[in-house]
Amino acid sequence: MSRRARGIPHTAERAAFPLGGVGTGNVSLGARGELRDWELENLPDKGRVNPYSFFAIHAAPEGGTAVTRVLEAQITGRRDGDAGYPFERQAGLPRLRGATMHGEYPVVDIDFHDDTLPVEVSLRAFTPLVPLDPDASGIPAAVLRYRVTNPGPTRARVTVVGSMSHTAGRGDGPFGMRAQQTVRWRDESGVRGLDFGIRLPEDDLGYGTLSLTTTDSSTTAKPQWVTGFWPDGPRLFWNDLTADGLLEPEPRPTLEDRPRGLFADSAPEPDSAMTEEELLDTLPRLRTGSLGIVHEVAPGESRDFEFVLAWSFPNRHRSWRGHIVADARVPDEGVMRNHYAGLWPDAWAAASHLHRELPALEATTLAFVEALYGGTLDPVIADAVGANIAAVRSTTAFVVDSPNPELGAGPVFAAWEGSFDHGGSCEGTCTHVWSYAQTVAWLFPSLERSARRVEFLLETDAEGAQKFRSNRVFGGESWFMGPAVDGQLGTFLRLHREWRFSGDDDFLRESWPAAVRTLEHAIREWDRDGDGLLDGELHNTYDIEFHGIDPLANGMFAAALRAGARMAAHLGETDRAADWLDRADRAARGMDEVLWNGQYYRQVIGDVDAHRYQYGDGVLSDQLLGQFHAWINGLGDLLPRERVRRALGAIVTHNHRSDLTAHESTQRVYALNDEGGLLLASWPLGGRPAIPFVYSDEVWTGVEHQVAASLAYAGLVDEALEVERTLRARYDGTTRNPWNEIECGNHYARSLASWGLLLAFTGAQWDAPTRTLAFDPIGDEPFRAAFTTGQAWGRVDISGDDIVLHVDGGRLDLDRLVLRGCTASGPLIVAAGDSVACAATPIPDPSPQEMP
Repeated sequence: MSRRARGIPHTAERAAFPLGGVGTGNVSLGARGELRDWELENLPDKGRVNPYSFFAIHAAPEGGTAVTRVLEAQITGRRDGDAGYPFERQAGLPRLRGATMHGEYPVVDIDFHDDTLPVEVSLRAFTPLVPLDPDASGIPAAVLRYRVTNPGPTRARVTVVGSMSHTAGRGDGPFGMRAQQTVRWRDESGVRGLDFGIRLPEDDLGYGTLSLTTTDSSTTAKPQWVTGFWPDGPRLFWNDLTADGLLEPEPRPTLEDRPRGLFADSAPEPDSAMTEEELLDTLPRLRTGSLGIVHEVAPGESRDFEFVLAWSFPNRHRSWRGHIVADARVPDEGVMRNHYAGLWPDAWAAASHLHRELPALEATTLAFVEALYGGTLDPVIADAVGANIAAVRSTTAFVVDSPNPELGAGPVFAAWEGSFDHGGSCEGTCTHVWSYAQTVAWLFPSLERSARRVEFLLETDAEGAQKFRSNRVFGGESWFMGPAVDGQLGTFLRLHREWRFSGDDDFLRESWPAAVRTLEHAIREWDRDGDGLLDGELHNTYDIEFHGIDPLANGMFAAALRAGARMAAHLGETDRAADWLDRADRAARGMDEVLWNGQYYRQVIGDVDAHRYQYGDGVLSDQLLGQFHAWINGLGDLLPRERVRRALGAIVTHNHRSDLTAHESTQRVYALNDEGGLLLASWPLGGRPAIPFVYSDEVWTGVEHQVAASLAYAGLVDEALEVERTLRARYDGTTRNPWNEIECGNHYARSLASWGLLLAFTGAQWDAPTRTLAFDPIGDEPFRAAFTTGQAWGRVDISGDDIVLHVDGGRLDLDRLVLRGCTASGPLIVAAGDSVACAATPIPDPSPQEMP
């Protein structure tokens, strides 16, 4: 893979590349090459260090001096901990001079630099990602492949060794653990390595397994370090490794390994009648082991040393509770199983699967990376689209097997809004936040369909009010909370998106009665005077209620009505389709007539201070959120194109700041000092309320992506790139993590609006009911970019009127291929690994955007 991504130096302390699958949790790789942020146990845990977990290298050139180093760059950052660095960090072992990270999600490369080590070392790490296949993208494991090159004149014997401890069973017991951990050497069917377990019932929340494995036949191992309170184990391990690069098993622990002196009270006194098993239960419960790979590397040769780190923590709370952060409103109702646990019952099974399927999984992963990053998109667009995929595979999101008879069997996608450092942030797959997100729908559409079924089949009442946070996803009762205007209308728009992307009429018909109720609820309850515009008390994503008439709610309303008309017509409900299409037109006309002030669309309200948290004549960055959804859903322009362009231009002119040094905010801060960003609102014409809506002075990356995509759709490309470059400059690894866009929590769901940038710059529209794939690209030609449909994915190449589709996965079955409104070819069937080239005719053909 080429090094297109920017190089991040090892001093970039915030850079942390998440490894892990959809719904599996993560361990991250820092810019120094260190493993950090061990978040495997169904909850966030930023900053968690797994004791004694690191890789090391021993390189012994013939006739030269052997060198042993931890395979990390030197430690940076604060050094004034209250006790320095603790034992488990092993900060005193020698490390390498430096490292440079290159990340193109889901693949990260690290080049290590050192003046003393006689060989050159790099690391490639990834968890497979297969578009359209959440199971293949949901393996609880990561590949860690160290490549060693010998630049010297003589052969070198090289050992690369990984040392690990288990993470399960934490609690209030001795040494912070509730139960005895275990580790054993295992060698089965060509897979060999360390298999970690814990003596807890398999349905216990703390139960989990972990493994470090390889298929390399040339191994050396110390399956279990000497166990004791003091760091005898790491000392003996390092002595063993530095001696000759080979490891020997240690003898079983004895009574002499018990804590003594100051810490003697940490473990109970043994009974002379204890069995060996009982004796072990009195000793420190952490278990560490080491697995090494040994090879001779000839001059000029490169050898790979490949490991798989896998884990399985199958049980999660059957409620929106965390292991650490509990919500008193939500009773703890036991446990439920993660979906991945039904595919791979333990870590060893997951590792064995990954080893067995690795050639195909890696080839597909690299094909996706090449499709996304290797095209002609501006690098900042590819970076924004790709980096935020990490949120889908972070602790923010998870997949469980359905506990609800109404849903039947099968996996169900659920998510927080984001992840606080040690607990979930804002539960319930919140409809108003997740309506911004596009990545899951276009990358793993089956997961989005499962979420729509929860919202319509479980969380929509008989009157059409939809809870904007779901509790019934766990099989519990619905919560008291009512609907949010942008959430409920957004869910309706996403139903249209999922049906259009899949072409699954059974899915549409199943949700349709509840969906109709939600839109009729909006018409009945939120248009109080019957003039076709929503008004009144409208709860929304800013966690407050807007009063009067505002463009956010009404743009979403017009888009939802237009989508509803399309679906109703498809189902043969012609009267309903005609009524909703008429209402959509009325809402758009009314919005244009009432809310347009000559520069942008504003809120019309009698007294902006009569209710707290309004914005009146302010410039709202989300004023065209409904238009964003309409463009992505192929619903065309809701409002006059020139006014849309002027409103978007006003958003950039007034809300975008290249330098926030003078910006005043008493709200949360996500950008400051000389950084730039897009404010949620500003008041260039005056009239700022005494207390404007909550968050108005903040900068949210999800809104920045939404506005940038809308700018691109409207042809304001330079402005779109300016917004994105300013945003991504904040996430350079120095002060913020490039793979973690924050809002109310890490890996925040709204950041997944970034996939809209790919759709805007490619002009991609996939319409499964008519089997039509259309492109209207932005940028110089030849143009190359990634695309996905409900059944296939790959790359598109466009030059002039010529278009070439390369299908990397799935099967593409088309009736029409459209380029810039012209039909390129008739029916096509393209299977994975194949390509098809066509030329557009000069006769215009309706694009999906123009379809009724």
